Amino acid sequence: MPQELSGSLRRNFSIRRTFRSAVERDDRGWTSLHIGARKGSLELSNTGRGSWRDTSRSISSEGSYIALFKELYFSLLQVKRLLDEGMDVNVPASGPKSPGVTPLHLAAQGGHLKVMDELLGRGANIDARTKGACGWTPLHNAAKERNKEAVKFLIENGAFLPADINDSRFNPPLHYCPGLEWAYEEMKRLQEENLSSADEGSYCSESL
Repeated sequence: MPQELSGSLRRNFSIRRTFRSAVERDDRGWTSLHIGARKGSLELSNTGRGSWRDTSRSISSEGSYIALFKELYFSLLQVKRLLDEGMDVNVPASGPKSPGVTPLHLAAQGGHLKVMDELLGRGANIDARTKGACGWTPLHNAAKERNKEAVKFLIENGAFLPADINDSRFNPPLHYCPGLEWAYEEMKRLQEENLSSADEGSYCSESL
């Protein structure tokens, strides 16, 4: 029995190692986990390998296309499956247009809270930064797209913001990220709530 278990563990490790070393990417440098996190409209690419490619084309109303779309659509369960199979939750995109973008960046951009929660639960770096003069975090992506719920979710889960909104070491210019002001408002609200809760707890202790 111990030998069988040991062999099973070796096989599982081998599968995970192979998965990590042979990750396919599209022309943006995205992996299937990036695409699953972004949850755009998806279709089979014409590479002949059955890989996926994001497309901005609207969904056809034809029944056959909808059926195919539903069957192949990257859902939360498929994101979980990719992670279970050993995909790195912090895998960075390698394309020239989005270097360093992680699945959490894309989930935040799309405002997909359940996917964000799953990624964070699997160890995603909430403050991961893209490559460039001022690396963007998932919070910046959510703010740029004005996804208030995603901004709130990230702030509540400890996403970093510098004290000064105009601190160019950590934040992009506001004209690139107009929703960033919401993030600071949300951070201020959370701080005030925490302070109020602490004061109430202190008052109760003194009353006892």
